[in-house]
Amino acid sequence: MTNQLNGKDILEKTFKTSMRGYNQEEVDEFLDQIIQDYEYFQDELTRLQQENDRLKRSTENTRVRPTASNHQVNYDVLKRLSNLEKAVFGKKFEEE
Repeated sequence: MTNQLNGKDILEKTFKTSMRGYNQEEVDEFLDQIIQDYEYFQDELTRLQQENDRLKRSTENTRVRPTASNHQVNYDVLKRLSNLEKAVFGKKFEEE
């Protein structure tokens, strides 16, 4: 894994100068923009990681776990459906 830069690392970075080197003011202005981007993206990354953790906890708390009572509910639903069919179709057979 590579080392991560932060705004302070960029701000404190020094470069050797030469006779035909870059304009130091332009370099400093550009580095200031880079520092702002790094800080923004680091904040955004932290925010998204926190949101991701919150959503994981939320889904863990709401996840339905199958239990024996689910089988009882299914049985009760099937029993009610059967009784309903008998009531509806039973009457039709009586009418014929």
